[in-house]
Amino acid sequence: MGNLLDPNAASGRLWHQTLSVSTSAADRPSPRGDTLTTCMQTLDFDQTVETIIEHDSRYAAESYYFLRDALDYTQRQIKKRQSGAHQPQHVSGSQLLEGIRDHALTEFGPMTHTVLSEWGLSCCEDFGEIVFNMVEHKLLSKTEEDSREDFKSIFTFEEAFTKPFMPKIVLTKKSPQTRVSVKSKRKTKG
Repeated sequence: MGNLLDPNAASGRLWHQTLSVSTSAADRPSPRGDTLTTCMQTLDFDQTVETIIEHDSRYAAESYYFLRDALDYTQRQIKKRQSGAHQPQHVSGSQLLEGIRDHALTEFGPMTHTVLSEWGLSCCEDFGEIVFNMVEHKLLSKTEEDSREDFKSIFTFEEAFTKPFMPKIVLTKKSPQTRVSVKSKRKTKG
C-alpha cells in the first residue's frame, strides 16, 4: 500500500514514495505537543469512522481501529527487518495482510476468527474494502498502483485464523488405523 503522511507536515505532503496507507490525524504527534490537540486528532479519527459507517455499515468501527493498529504493527516489523530504517517503507497489500494476520493472532489468539467475523470480516477482500473506505475519507492515502485487487484471496480466514489452533494428527506408517497425536504423543486406535 502507499505513502504515509509526514507526522509533522501541516500541508499533508506525502512522507514516503510508495506506501499508500497513511496514518490518521490521531496517529500524528501534535506539533505543540499539547493534550487538547491530541484529543482533537483522536476525535477526528473517531468522527471519520462514524461517517464511514453511516455510508458503509458492513464493518464494525472496531475493524477500522484494528486495521490502523495492524498497519502500525506491520510498519514496525518492516522497520525491524530493514535494520531500523527511520522512515516507514512501502507496505503492499499482501504485506499489510501478513501484518494483519500476525497482529490478530497475537491480540486475539484462538478467538481471532470469531472476533473478525463479529466485526463483519470474512475474507482478505474485506480488509481491502476497509482500506479503501479509509482512503476515500482521507484517513489513508494510496498510489496509482494500489488497488482493491491487492487484497484478493491472499489467504483464507480458515487457513490463517483457525488452522493454527487445530490439533495436529499424524498417521503412522505401521497402520493407517493408528494415529499419533503430536501434542500428547499417545497412540490411539481409530
